Amino acid sequence: MKQRIIIFSGIAVAALALAAAAIAGTVTATATVSGAGSLALSNGSTATITDTLDGTDQSVGYTLPLTLTDARGTGAGWNLTVTSTTFSDGSGHTLATGASSIASVAMVCVVGGTCTNPTNAITYPVTMPAAASAPAAIKLFNSAATTGLGRFTITPTINVAIPATPTPAPTRARSRSQQSPVRRRRVSRAA
Repeated sequence: MKQRIIIFSGIAVAALALAAAAIAGTVTATATVSGAGSLALSNGSTATITDTLDGTDQSVGYTLPLTLTDARGTGAGWNLTVTSTTFSDGSGHTLATGASSIASVAMVCVVGGTCTNPTNAITYPVTMPAAASAPAAIKLFNSAATTGLGRFTITPTINVAIPATPTPAPTRARSRSQQSPVRRRRVSRAA
């Protein structure tokens, strides 16, 4: 009887081994990703500043939240650039062309996303160019190669220097008909 139990046990183990071999297999999964992602930039709200002149030089700051998405998957890096026009009150007073400067830039990965944080090589502060017509742009923030992948909120803090007395806009030369009359004196010579 003991011999039957051993034989029966041996058959049972062999049967289980064959069943396990029959169930085991190799699964191959294949995924195809097509299409190219894009590099996109959007901004939140329009920035505004308010200040009350009190006879002293002042500095007013504002932030400009931007959302940058690099879904290209190339790791090529990217640059954000900025330029501006001269601040004017619409009544002939303007600020200097170097009145605005980028004091700092904060960057965070958008919640729920996967990011490779950008490596930024810009040193702050950076004077932001301005003129009546926007001049050539300068780099505001950049991402070195293999960094900056994903979706980020990038928020520059921009300071605006406001002098105690804003600069009046340049005046145009008046034409001869617009100039004030010149009084001429007649000089006579005695003989």
